[in-house]
Amino acid sequence: MPLTFILDPPVDRALRDGIVTLWADVSDAGGAVGFVPPVNPDDVRAELVRHFVSMAEGRTRLLVGVDEEGAVAATVFLTHNTHRLMRHWLWLYTVMVHPRHQGKGYGRDLMDAAAEAARGIDGIEAIRLTCRGGTGVDRFYESCGYKEVGRVPDAIRVAPGDDRDDITMLLPLHPLG
Repeated sequence: MPLTFILDPPVDRALRDGIVTLWADVSDAGGAVGFVPPVNPDDVRAELVRHFVSMAEGRTRLLVGVDEEGAVAATVFLTHNTHRLMRHWLWLYTVMVHPRHQGKGYGRDLMDAAAEAARGIDGIEAIRLTCRGGTGVDRFYESCGYKEVGRVPDAIRVAPGDDRDDITMLLPLHPLG
């Protein structure tokens, strides 16, 4: 059964707790979403509060995928640029699909829904995201139409002696012309 995607859902305890659980579970399963396992839900909660503040300030929008039981199964944050010369593109952050739902095509569905949401925002012509090298997720994003446009070697220190590339990827939403 496909996920149902909701842009800008009302923020309540169920949503907050669902995202915290999703984020911790994805991180503990090895997902490259800003933490390394084991993950403390309180650390995730603090980071989520920063996203919620950005949402309240109108700088970030949340896209949530819920499963057939109404549980949070996927998320992505769409964040506007504040620089006046870069307002024509936005960032995707914290792209996650719960490990129990991986392999069902929900990641591609999430990326398609995020691109559709971005197309609905006035003036947005492209999406940028970054990902951690060494995970293979860059190949997934390429399969969704993103192109690698930059790479900083060893910019992410996962652990002492385990440095990874920071890969920047771009998805143009409209033909340049």
